[in-house]
Amino acid sequence: MPKVSNLKSQISNPRILIRLPNWLGDVVMSTAFVFAVTELYPGAFIDVIIKNELTGIASLIPGLHAIHSFSKQENKGLTGVYSFGKRLGAEKYDLFFNLPASLSSLVIGWATGAKNRVGFTNEGGFFLLTHAYKKPANVHRVDEYISLLEQFTGKTISERLVKLNAGKPIKIDRNRVLINFNSEASSRRMPIDKAKTTINLLTNTFKKATFTFIGSPKEAAFVEQVVDGVENGHQIENLAGKTDLAGLISLMAASAAILTTDSGPAHMANSVGTPVIVLFGAGNEHNTAPYNKQNLTVIRYGKLSCEPCVKNTCELYGIPKCMQMIDDLQIINALGKYLGTA
Repeated sequence: MPKVSNLKSQISNPRILIRLPNWLGDVVMSTAFVFAVTELYPGAFIDVIIKNELTGIASLIPGLHAIHSFSKQENKGLTGVYSFGKRLGAEKYDLFFNLPASLSSLVIGWATGAKNRVGFTNEGGFFLLTHAYKKPANVHRVDEYISLLEQFTGKTISERLVKLNAGKPIKIDRNRVLINFNSEASSRRMPIDKAKTTINLLTNTFKKATFTFIGSPKEAAFVEQVVDGVENGHQIENLAGKTDLAGLISLMAASAAILTTDSGPAHMANSVGTPVIVLFGAGNEHNTAPYNKQNLTVIRYGKLSCEPCVKNTCELYGIPKCMQMIDDLQIINALGKYLGTA
C-alpha cells in the first residue's frame, strides 16, 4: 500500500469511507480522526457509516460528504451486513477505515470492495483488511484512533481536536447548568439518593441558577425519580427525553456548564467548548475522559482499592460506592468557577 503522499498523487479526489464507533461518546471522540483525515487527504470525498440511532450526531461533524445509516434490525446477520456493504460498493471507495471493534463492520468494509481497508489487528475478522495494525495499549481513545491513521500513513498527527458543529453563535445563559446523572452502565450512573442530596446542595448554594436535567427517552424514568421531591423545585427543569442530539448540542452551547457522569453528553459538551465537570465512577479517565482540556474538571472519589474498574455493574458493593462517595464540596467549588453563589 502506498503511503498517503503517493495515494494523493495517484488519486486527485480519493473516496474515503470511515466506519464510526457504536457509542455516542466514542463517535464524538472519533471527530479528531475525521479531521485528521481531511487534513491528510485534501479534496477527498469523505463518507461515514454510523449506527442508525446516532445519525443525528454525524450530521454535526463538519466536512462529511455523505452519511450512511446502518441498522442491525434492517440488515440482520452477516448476510444482511454483507448486502449493506455491497450496496455501498457502487461508490467505488479507494480507502476504508474501521474504528469499532466489530466483525460486522469489517464485513461491511470488505463487501464494499474498497481498494484499501485499514483497521486494528485485535478485531475479529482482521483478515478482511488489507492493512491491519496493532492497537496501542493504555492510551486515550482519541489517541488510539489517531494511531491507526499514523501507522497507515507514516505521518505524525500533531493537531488533535475533538469538535462538533453547534451551529450559529448562541448567547450563553450564565445561570443555566445542565445535569446528566445517567449512564448506560449502572457503575457509572449516579445513585438516586446521592443525586438528590447533590442537587439539593446545588440549588441551595446557587440560588439564581436553573438546573436542567437531560437524558434520552429511555433515561427519562430515572431522571423523574431523581427530581421527584427535591428541594427548590422552581430551579429544576426536566428535559430528559425531550431533545434530539442536534437540539441537545445547541442547548449545551448555550449553557454555563454541565455536571455529568462519564457518558456521551460529557464528550458532546466538551466538543462545543461548554465547561464540563465530569464525575467518574467505573471507567478510567486517562482513557475516556473528555479530550479537550480547556474548561474541564474531572472528579473522582479515588480512595477505594477497586478504583478505577471497568465493570458495567458494581459487583463489590451493589451500588457504585465510588460515585456515592464523591465529595459534593468539590462539585460546588468546580461549578463556582462558572456561577455566582447568590
